[in-house]
Amino acid sequence: MGEQNIATGARVYESRGNKATRQGFGEALLEIGREDDAVVALCADLTGSLHMQHFKKEFPERFFQVGIAEANMVSMAAGMATTGKKPFAGTFAVFATGRVYDQIRQSVCYSDLDVKICASHAGLTLGEDGATHQILEDIGLMRGLPRMTVVVPCDFSETKRAVRALAVHEGPAYLRFGRPSVPDFTLDEDGFEIGKSIELHPGKDVTVIACGIMVWRALEAARILEKEGVTVRVINMHTIKPIDRLAIVRAANDTGAIVTAEEHQVHNGLGDAVAHVCAENIPVPIEMVGVEDSFGESGKPEELMAKYKLTTEDILEKIYLALRRK
Repeated sequence: MGEQNIATGARVYESRGNKATRQGFGEALLEIGREDDAVVALCADLTGSLHMQHFKKEFPERFFQVGIAEANMVSMAAGMATTGKKPFAGTFAVFATGRVYDQIRQSVCYSDLDVKICASHAGLTLGEDGATHQILEDIGLMRGLPRMTVVVPCDFSETKRAVRALAVHEGPAYLRFGRPSVPDFTLDEDGFEIGKSIELHPGKDVTVIACGIMVWRALEAARILEKEGVTVRVINMHTIKPIDRLAIVRAANDTGAIVTAEEHQVHNGLGDAVAHVCAENIPVPIEMVGVEDSFGESGKPEELMAKYKLTTEDILEKIYLALRRK
């Protein structure tokens, strides 16, 4: 955990156990609330699900439970931002984007207001709630909006750092995190800078650029291939917009092939963003791990990840394809 690989000089990342990213959000929200009186929190009847109860208990006068009225929540947050408040508005990702797209576009982004849309329970790992709640298009919806920043942290610890970074970042932002407990492996010394990715594993043969819970699976794939003599560069692209163009161009130039991995549609998410940068600068073979133009369904999270080909083995398969195309 945090040790150096003597052969490569790279930091070795190990899981400290599983923790939910939404728990990291809740803990960090409380911390920034203690540090800045301008921070306010709004929730659409999902306080416990987003771990916002801690903020509510300590700062009841700065917490606003709006009920199942997400459009009103975003409009309220926009109004608060005009008075100098720093609103963090939280609900499930499917409601935080698809249900209130108009309010985000008109009241937040068009007006360039300092509102943070905090979206939990994103992707297939929502599990049994099924396709109606497993939004897989939200990154695309948000990255398409002018002035919007889009952040997708990979574990509990990085979610906390992301919240702290967004607390001092001015302007509209979308923070995407999930429901289940996942490996917590990143380190505070990694830092967190919006728009700047983090290289977690060095490699010269191929690059995997991942976000969210797929970052850990990308690391697993890199370790497997390391034993076969294939070196895989793993990049944690925690900010989808603005994307780290320099890191992508360097990876394409250095390794000559890229695989992207995301718990999202491949057509309008991280994969598309990376392909765009490469097409403009240095075209290389690109393979994408993600949902292929499909809705989800009800089921156990890991079973769904397997069915929709979002496992470590699926990343390995796409790496082999990319290597053959070099």
